[in-house]
Amino acid sequence: MFLRILDRLEEILIASLMAAATVIIFIAVMHRYLVGIPLLYPLLFPINLSWAQELCIYMFVWVAKFGAAYGVRTGIHVGVDVVVNQLKSPWRNAIVLFGLLCGAFFTAVIGTMGAKFVYGLMYTDQVSPDLEIPSWFVYLCIPLGSYLMCFRFLQVAYGYLRTGELPHHDHAHVEGVDVTEPGIGAAEVTR
Repeated sequence: MFLRILDRLEEILIASLMAAATVIIFIAVMHRYLVGIPLLYPLLFPINLSWAQELCIYMFVWVAKFGAAYGVRTGIHVGVDVVVNQLKSPWRNAIVLFGLLCGAFFTAVIGTMGAKFVYGLMYTDQVSPDLEIPSWFVYLCIPLGSYLMCFRFLQVAYGYLRTGELPHHDHAHVEGVDVTEPGIGAAEVTR
C-alpha cells in the first residue's frame, strides 16, 4: 500500500511540475512577443514575468531528480549491459546486484552530502535572485530526490533477489491501449 502511494505521488509530482513549467514558459513567451504589438503594449507591459524563467529552471531540476528515481523504478534508465548479459547466471546475478547496490550507495552519499548542504543553507539568508525564495528550499530536491533514488535502487535489488527479474520498460506499450491478439499491428487495437 505504501509503495503504491509513493509511486503515485512520484508520478503526480513529475507530471504536475512538467505541466506547470510548460504552461508558465508558454505564457512568458507569448507575453514577450505580444508586448511588441503596439495595441497590446500598454496592457501587457506592466505585467512582470521576469521570475518565470527562474521558476521553470527550478521546476525542471526537481523533475530531473525525481524523474531519475522513477527511471530506476520502471527500468527506463540507459544501461550498458552487453557484457553482463553474456555472462552465465551466477556471475551475471552477482554483477547486476553489485551494480544496483553501487547505485544505492552512490545516491545515498549524494543525498547525505545534499542534506548537509541544505542544512547549512537553512541558517543563512540566501534567497533566489528573482523569486526570492530561500535557497535551501531550491536545493532540497538534491537530498529528497537522491534518497528516493537510493530507495528505488534498493527496491529493485530486493525484487531482483526474489525473482531474478529487473524492471523492463516496453517501448511498444501504450498505457490504456490493449492489443486483442499477439502479432496484431498498432493500427488494429481494441478501443
